[in-house]
Amino acid sequence: MTYAAPLDDMRFVLTHLAGLPEIATFPGFEDAEPELVEAVLIEANRFASEVLAPLNATGDRQGCRCADGHVATPDGFPAAYRQFIEAGWHAMPASPDIGGQGMPAVVSSAVAEMWKSANLAFSLCQMLTMGAVEALAHHASDELKQRFLPKMVAGEWTGTMNLTESQAGSDLSAVRTRAQPDGDRYRLFGSKIFITWGEHDVAENVIHLVLARLPDAPPGTRGISLFVAPKFLVNPDGSLGARNDLVCASIEHKLGIHGSPTAVMAYGEKAGAIAYLVGQPNRGLEYMFTMMNHARLNVGLEGVAVSEAAYQKAVEFARGRVQGKPIGGAERAPIIRHPDVRRMLMDMKARVEAMRALAYCTAACMDRAQRHPDPAVRARNQGRVELLTPVVKGWCTESSIMIASTGIQVHGGVGYVEETGAAQYLRDARITTIYEGTTGIQANDLIGRKLARDKGVNAGALIHDIEAELEALAPVNHPDLSAIRSALQAALNAFEEATAWMLSHYDNDPREAAAGAVPYLKLTGAVAGGWQMARAARIAHHLLANGEPNAAFLRAKITTARFYAEHVLPEAGVSRDEITMGTASTLALEDALF
Repeated sequence: MTYAAPLDDMRFVLTHLAGLPEIATFPGFEDAEPELVEAVLIEANRFASEVLAPLNATGDRQGCRCADGHVATPDGFPAAYRQFIEAGWHAMPASPDIGGQGMPAVVSSAVAEMWKSANLAFSLCQMLTMGAVEALAHHASDELKQRFLPKMVAGEWTGTMNLTESQAGSDLSAVRTRAQPDGDRYRLFGSKIFITWGEHDVAENVIHLVLARLPDAPPGTRGISLFVAPKFLVNPDGSLGARNDLVCASIEHKLGIHGSPTAVMAYGEKAGAIAYLVGQPNRGLEYMFTMMNHARLNVGLEGVAVSEAAYQKAVEFARGRVQGKPIGGAERAPIIRHPDVRRMLMDMKARVEAMRALAYCTAACMDRAQRHPDPAVRARNQGRVELLTPVVKGWCTESSIMIASTGIQVHGGVGYVEETGAAQYLRDARITTIYEGTTGIQANDLIGRKLARDKGVNAGALIHDIEAELEALAPVNHPDLSAIRSALQAALNAFEEATAWMLSHYDNDPREAAAGAVPYLKLTGAVAGGWQMARAARIAHHLLANGEPNAAFLRAKITTARFYAEHVLPEAGVSRDEITMGTASTLALEDALF
C-alpha cells in the first residue's frame, strides 16, 4: 500500500479555513509559525509514507498473536514504534508542562490524519495513550501525574481506556468491576472487553485507566470511579517493579484493524490488581469523558483518514486500469475517462474534502476555546466544539464506510479481492462508527445535551455563520459560486426546519425526536461540510483573482465544491423529510412484527 499526504489541501484548510495564522498568535502557540508547521507536515508525510504505509497491508494480513497473556504485534510494528517515539511524534499533541511539544490541536489533527491514513491500526496506540494522558493531566493527583505522565507522553509507556464489560456494552450504568480499598490504594476485580492496545510488545509498560465501583458506591453511573492500574508496578525511583495482577485473557478476532490488538482484560484473578484512584470517588464517568471527547474527535478524523486512503487507491487504479472505450472515444482508455467512474471519484473527493475541513475547523475551535485572549470568544468556540464533536465523529465515520465502499466499486471485481487492498479500507472503516459510542449514541448526545439543553443557542450560532457566508457569496459574479450559494441556501433552510422540529418535539415526544436523531446528525454534517466547501470556493476564487500560485489546485477546489453543492447538499432535504415526516413510521410496528 502506498500513501502520500494531500499536503496542498491540508495547507489550504489549515491556513484559509481553520485560521492557523491567527491561532499561532495565541499565548503558548507562538511556535506554530509557518516555516515550522511546513517542516512538520513534510516530515510527517515522509514518515507516514515511508515507514507506516508499507506496514499497513502486512499488518492486516498477519494480525496480532496472543499466547499465555502475551501479545505480539505484526512484524515491523515494534521497530516502527521505536522510530515514532525517537522522532518525537508521540509527544507532539501534549502540553509542554507535561513534556509535550504543545502544538495547536489543529496542527496535531493534520499530522494525526497522516498516521491514520497510512496505518490506522498502528495509529490507535498513540491516540489511546494521548487520551489517557489528557484524563490524568486534568484529574489525577500531582503524585500520579509525576509517576505516570512523563513516560506516557514520551511514548515509553502506553495508555488505554477500560470502560466496556460484556454484560454492559455501551450501558456504563451496568459496570460491575469492583475496587476494594487497600490502604492508600485499591485492588481491582473484574473484566473488560474491547480494550484497544490493551496488551502488546511495542512498549515496556501499559497504563490502564479503568472504570470500577467502590463498595459503598451508589447505583448507576453516579457510582463509577476512575482508577489507574499499570501492567507493571512503578517503584519510587521510577523503575518498573512487579507484574500487576492483570492479564490479557485473549484478543478479539475482528473484521478489520487486524494490526491493532483488541484485548479482553482480566483484573484480580489472584490478590487483586493494584490501582490508584483518580480524583474523587464516584466521578469516574465525568473524568473519563475528558478522554472520550478527545477520542471522539480523533475517531472522526479516522473517518477522514480512511476515506482519503481509499480515494487515493481508487484514483491510482482508475488511472492505470485500461478497459473499454469511453463514450465518444475511439480507443480503449483508462477507466478514469468513463463518466460513471468520474462520478464516483468526484463523490469520494468532495466528501473527503468537506470532512477534512469540518474536522480541522472543529479542532481550531478547540484551540480558540483554550487560548483565545477574549473570554467571550473562548465561550463561543467551546459551544461550537460541543455542538460539532458528535457530528464530526458520527458524520465523518458514517461517510467513510460509503466512501470506502465506493472505492471498491471503482476497482470493480478486483476490488472485492483482498490482494488489491481496497477491501481493507472498508473493513477498517467499519469499526469507526462504533468506536467511542455508536452513531446512535452520538446522535442522541447531539439532540439532547447539545441542542435541547441550550434551546438551540449553539445551533443558532452555526446557522448565523452559514448565513454570513451566503451574504459573502452574494456579490460574487461567478457561475460556480452562484450555484454553490443556491444549493447551500436550500440546505440551510432544510437544516433550520429540522432544527425547529427537533426542538419542538424533544420535550413533548422524546421517542419521535430520538427516531430522527441520526438523520439530524447526518443533516448537520452535510450542511456544515457544505458551508466549509462554500467558504473554500469563495476563498479559492479570490486567490485566483489575485494571482495566487497553484492555480490548478484552486480551480479544482472550486469545481469540487460545486460538485458537493449539486450532489451532496440535496441530501439535506431528504434528511429533513426523514425527521419531520418519517419518525412515526419508524416507531409504528409492534416488536413481534419485526
